[in-house]
Amino acid sequence: AGGPTGGEFHQPSHKYIPLCPLVTCAVRVTLHNMADSHYGGYTRFELELEFVQCLSNPLYLNHLATQKLLDDPEFVAYLAYLQYFAEPKYIKYLSYPGPTIRALELLQQERFRKDILIPETVARMAEEGLQASADGLRRD
Repeated sequence: AGGPTGGEFHQPSHKYIPLCPLVTCAVRVTLHNMADSHYGGYTRFELELEFVQCLSNPLYLNHLATQKLLDDPEFVAYLAYLQYFAEPKYIKYLSYPGPTIRALELLQQERFRKDILIPETVARMAEEGLQASADGLRRD
């Protein structure tokens, strides 16, 4: 299985970690220097956590698709590797676990990787996310 084990990480090709628009400048610099074993003061887990949380944003998924990253088998394999975040010991670190894990699951489907280019698909996902948030607030 993927994910960190015993302080070590499976080393997928890090050249495919696209920059999330929400990532801090320090993390952006770190991503460009991932060959450095210190990752600019961040752990690989922290970098993967930052990136995987960006996947809960349908507009970001659309951006990845327009950049043709979702057509790249190595990048799709990297997304599969990131599914370790669905495990209980890692999911607790996600700010938005539902949408993040759902996006990781959907991204494994070739059909979805094509459909996310369609504006209506992006809008529907955004609306579903807002509705789920509103439903959660009403239950609290």
